[in-house]
Amino acid sequence: MPRTCRVRDIEIGPGKPLAILAGPCVLESVAMAVEVGELVRDTCRELRLPYIFKASFDKANRTSIGSPRGPGIAEGLAMLAEVGERLGVPTTTDVHTPEQCAPAAEVVDILQIPAFLCRQTDLLLAAGEAAAAHDRAVNVKKGQFLSPAEMRGPVHKLAEAGCTNVMLTERGTFFGYHRLVNDFLGLGDLMELDTTGGPAPVCFDATHSTQLPGAGAETAGRPERAPLLARAAVAAGVHALFIECHPDPSKALSDAATQQPLARIPALLRTIAAIRDATGGG
Repeated sequence: MPRTCRVRDIEIGPGKPLAILAGPCVLESVAMAVEVGELVRDTCRELRLPYIFKASFDKANRTSIGSPRGPGIAEGLAMLAEVGERLGVPTTTDVHTPEQCAPAAEVVDILQIPAFLCRQTDLLLAAGEAAAAHDRAVNVKKGQFLSPAEMRGPVHKLAEAGCTNVMLTERGTFFGYHRLVNDFLGLGDLMELDTTGGPAPVCFDATHSTQLPGAGAETAGRPERAPLLARAAVAAGVHALFIECHPDPSKALSDAATQQPLARIPALLRTIAAIRDATGGG
């Protein structure tokens, strides 16, 4: 029996409105985060799509040690608290170490496990315990190196920690060097994956899926293909959509090669809302 992921008064899952997780890759300033969040929030309200603001306080998996990582956990969580309050929406952020989970769960509504870390037992257990203690959710990104079936492991570890309020995210699979592919047969398998308590809701990451990992000193990408992937994933029936966006991606401190220009987001959201309506939510 499929289950839902609850984020405050939002339910994500089969038969529920398509949830949108969107924002800049890394926190740069409260002003910019609010600028992004307000436009996405207002468009989502118009389209009756639940919205969750996303930004990272730390990007610990940058290609270069000299790449900007973000404000760090103390300043970053304070920024996320302010942004969430000003926008009036739930928030989500990455956690990279077990020690980050409890303080993050005091502030954000969804703890996000990065794809490269999705099998790290100590991190999953800490995230599950923190989420259960604070009535939060955990979103686990499927590792680029894993099959859909192997995502039973992270879900089981979270359940062992007392957390069943879980969502899984598809963000592409390694195809040789410097390339990710999106396997839509696998996406269907992920949505039907038999896990503890039934299949978990599935989110599709339309922007990280366009990355060309390791293709140079910085990760490259094909951002022009993100709208195509988003449309296809929504038509396939995913329960949530993840989109990183920035007022000027060329100046972004992280993932400049894949973020979507903020000005294009309203049109994209209107298109995917129409697809969602036409398909009856998959």
